[in-house]
Amino acid sequence: MWLPGLEARAAALLGESATAAAAVEQAARQRDLVEPDDLDELGGLLTFPVEKELYYRVETAVLLGHGSQGTATGADAERAVTAFRDRNAAHWAFGDEAGARCNLAVVRLHDDQLEGAAEALRPVLDLPPAQRNRGIVVSAQRVQRAVGHSPARTTVLAQELREEIAQFSSATSPHALLR
Repeated sequence: MWLPGLEARAAALLGESATAAAAVEQAARQRDLVEPDDLDELGGLLTFPVEKELYYRVETAVLLGHGSQGTATGADAERAVTAFRDRNAAHWAFGDEAGARCNLAVVRLHDDQLEGAAEALRPVLDLPPAQRNRGIVVSAQRVQRAVGHSPARTTVLAQELREEIAQFSSATSPHALLR
């Protein structure tokens, strides 16, 4: 399921919505075929739990510019954040939680909910510099761009949020952005 999840996000970055949708569907079909075994109990980086699949599906929609109006994206974005709130869960990872929160912020901006976007993003902006890896910074910058295109872009809150994201992005660990 991980490979089509990655394919969906890559296709979305390229604006190829049909390819992205097909990859999302393929991931879901492959999930239905999974028969867990004792190796799955080990967990680790190479597992692809349902929560991560949800996060990737939402991110695909966000990258394609889909808001939540008339779609399940808003509810899925909320569910993804809820899934990654529990730091004791086997599937939890700070990067996945940050990415899910950034996606929720963008979805809320599509629905003109600037305060809700700022609320979703707050835990990400509070991450220490050592945890601000390239993926998290890129996700936060995606929120920054969405704020800049929001109808509320001229409000004080929008300006403050964009400035805080800029400071967040520049205050990273020196090793966090290395390739």
